[in-house]
This record gives sequence, structure tokens and C-alpha cells, in this order.
Amino acid sequence: MATVDVTVMGAGVFGLACAYTCARRGARVRVVEWSHPGAGASGTPVGALSPHVPERWNDKKAFQLDSLLMGDDFWAGVEQVSGKATGYGRVGRFQPIADQAALDRAQERAAEAETLWQGRAVWRVVPADHAGDFAPLTPTGLLIHDTLSARIAPRAACAALAAAVIALGGEVACGAEGPVEGRVIWATGYPGLAALSADLDKQVGSGVKGQAAILEHDARGAPQLYAGGLLIVPHHDGTVAVGSTTERDFDDPYSTDAQLDDVIARARIACPALATAPVIERWAGVRPRAKTIAPMLGAWPGRAGHYIANGGFKIGIGLAPKVGQVMADLVLDGNDAGIPPGFTAAACL
Repeated sequence: MATVDVTVMGAGVFGLACAYTCARRGARVRVVEWSHPGAGASGTPVGALSPHVPERWNDKKAFQLDSLLMGDDFWAGVEQVSGKATGYGRVGRFQPIADQAALDRAQERAAEAETLWQGRAVWRVVPADHAGDFAPLTPTGLLIHDTLSARIAPRAACAALAAAVIALGGEVACGAEGPVEGRVIWATGYPGLAALSADLDKQVGSGVKGQAAILEHDARGAPQLYAGGLLIVPHHDGTVAVGSTTERDFDDPYSTDAQLDDVIARARIACPALATAPVIERWAGVRPRAKTIAPMLGAWPGRAGHYIANGGFKIGIGLAPKVGQVMADLVLDGNDAGIPPGFTAAACL
């Protein structure tokens, strides 16, 4: 007789969110991880939980909105159960407005957000002095301010999720390869996409390398910035994370190079408060990108009792609360109503 109801392969944020949600619903859960929680792409220092622009609405944007709106309660629950901080905070975001055309688009999106965001967050144009000392340069003197964006410390969040699973009676087996019992959720990042591609004899996804850095600058509580094509995220511990590169071709998944030097230099230009901030860590990892760019969620084709929670690419940690919910619905109750058709493995075939 199986000793667990659900085995989750992989302790990245998708796997741990699935395990935590299943455990909260009373399932006996085991997480199997080759290294440690957040060892892969979920170990990024960036932690920007920010929405797509409120226009040209689609299933991915609607799913992301639901997940971001779930964030307050989800991460508060993780902290309460685990007794550990996640670094979560709904701090909002500022973006510079470059010219009149960008201002026109921003104002159009503000009107769209009033409807699409259900009155639960706003997208608006504000003077740059609203950003305080931690502000991006903006040629027009104007910024986009949205109140939907949040930030989290991904490594702390993964550690808290793992501790919460254990507190709920589950197991997190690190440095292990099994055993695999009960229903199985495969949340194994870009190596998992390679394995799935081999199993289905068709390329369904790949890995995209990203490099990021942590700078020593205390702007805790300030909104995050999206400026110069970069995410600039002040964290609860008095550091600021900046990233990331997008590298489809790479030799070493975990090395940093001149491309990260360029990211840091651009961040200093975009946000003058960081001009002399020391670099205290350089990081690189590989993010899983499904062929459709959307997350890949649902049944593993042709493998009964096995399921996939993968992809997510640059927005995965923001999707984690909703991913945990819909995967628990599917795996525990057989209910896949919350998974858009374009998110399934079949959509990539």
C-alpha cells in the first residue's frame, strides 16, 4: 500500500506550491528533489511578481491575474504554517514613460485595467516625484504606477513552502530520486521538458538561461521598477535584485559573464540610486520555457496517474498560487476546469 497519495518530483516553486496545496487539502505528500528547494530557476534572486499589460486579454493574462490576486492570502498562509518569512509584499511597480506615444498607450491601458483588473488594482500615470528617492529616470517626467505588482524573495519562499509541507505532515526528500508512489506531479524544470520531449518524440519546450545580480542598497518597501528592459526589485532584507538576460544558446548554465556586467551597468543608469551600490552576488540559472510560452499543466499524455507542472518561463513564481490550486483540483479531484486548453501538454504537440 502506498504511503503517500501524491509524489511531487521537483522542489522548485511550482512543485512546492502543488505539494503545499495538496497537503492543505489533506493529502499525504512527498516531494522528491535532487538537491535542495529552489535549486533550479526558482533560486533566482529577482522575485518580481508583475502582470502583463492590461490589453489584448487572453487565458494566460487572466490566469496570471487570478494568481497575483491570490498572492496576499497564499503567501501569508505559507508564512503562518511554516513560521518562515517569504519576503512577499504587494509593493507595486513604476515604469518610465519615454514619449508621447508611450504616454498615450499608458493612458489607454489605464482605462482597460479598470475593467480587466476587476477594480482590485490600478494602472495609472503619475508624476515622477511620486516615486521618491528610488525612482527610474523618465524623459517625460511621468511614470506608470501599477498596484498589482508584488515582490518576493524566491529562495526564502521556496524554503518556507518546503517547511510548510513538512509542518502539514508531508515529506521533502532532498538528494533523493524516489520512491515514487501514488499520483505523480512532475515539476522538474527544463530537464523535465527535455525528458517530456524525448518521451513524446516531439520538442515541447526548452531552457532559457538568465543572469541576475544582487546589489547592496536599502530601499525596502519601495515599489519595484521596470526600466531599460530590466527588473529592479528592492527586497525586504535591504538588497536590490536586478535582471535578467535571456539566452537561448549557452554552454554553462550556471556561469556569469559580460552579459551580466551589462545588466548591472544598465540598471545603474536606469535607477541613479544604484549608481555606486556594491554587487554582492552574481547568479545564473536556466528557466523552463514551454513551446507555447504558457505554463504547461495537466496530465502527462499516455502515462496514467502522472501529471506535469512546468514552464512558466519568466513569470513562474507569480503563477505559483494558481498553479498549486488547479493542479490540486486535477490530481485530487479529477477536475481540470481551471486549466486553460492552451496550457496542456497537448497544446505543445
